Amino acid sequence: MKRLLGTTGRSITAIGLGAMPLSLQGRPDERSAVAVIARFVEAGGDFVDTANVYCLDRRDVGHNERLVSSALRGMGATERVLVATKGGLTREHDAWDTDGRPAWLRQSCERSLRDLGTERIFLYQLHAPDPAVPFEDSIRELARLREEGKIEHVGLSNVDVHQIETALAITPIVAVQNKLNVLYRKSVQNGVVDFCREKGIAFIAHSAVGGHFGHRALAEARELQAIAGARGVTPYQLALAWLLRLGKHIIPIPGASRVQSVDDSLRAMSLRLSDAEMERLDRLSDA
Repeated sequence: MKRLLGTTGRSITAIGLGAMPLSLQGRPDERSAVAVIARFVEAGGDFVDTANVYCLDRRDVGHNERLVSSALRGMGATERVLVATKGGLTREHDAWDTDGRPAWLRQSCERSLRDLGTERIFLYQLHAPDPAVPFEDSIRELARLREEGKIEHVGLSNVDVHQIETALAITPIVAVQNKLNVLYRKSVQNGVVDFCREKGIAFIAHSAVGGHFGHRALAEARELQAIAGARGVTPYQLALAWLLRLGKHIIPIPGASRVQSVDDSLRAMSLRLSDAEMERLDRLSDA
């Protein structure tokens, strides 16, 4: 199953790989992490999402980007697999803080270019708006980086409709990455999902199966368990199938730290939900 990545003209697998779990506390060893990325690519996956601050602390910044880049080079897959990364946060111990200053975004982008081993980043996303910095200033810097050829496409993350509109007035936006799953639907309720569809913007759903800290709650939801059990699939597959049917512009990026998780997620592309099943899932309340 393929889906267009916004207005980039590129079609990618409908389910991507969120690489974040490969670099946080409790991360697998490098050999196991590379095996996860390799399995995703071998199974046909061609879109990997990373960020400079997917790491343990500030001394470890860029770990995830270097890991992804090394794995793809080792497979000879750097041309076939699209990589998206982000800037606009800092990493201090266990905390992520926003920093949308133009100078910091430029510094972060240039370091990501080095860590990814590329001359141009396919999709560079503002990780989150910084309340201490005018949003327009952050977007204008991304626009300048695009004009300079350091990034090919601009994306946003953790934004609302007004912020997307503001960004569109400055530079083309091809993707919005917000949290969205069957138990957390803020981006449906506030109109972001519909707005992206209307504007031809890809909606990249992070935390698609609950995220690094919420996947257990999703797996233990009784209604999900009941429907999944009746279909002979996992709750995670069911949650991903719900997202895929919610909109053809939606691209879930479930995280994975085990090869088995990659296989489980990709099977969701062949799972077709009935109208009755969608209605049951739509009635679930937000977590």
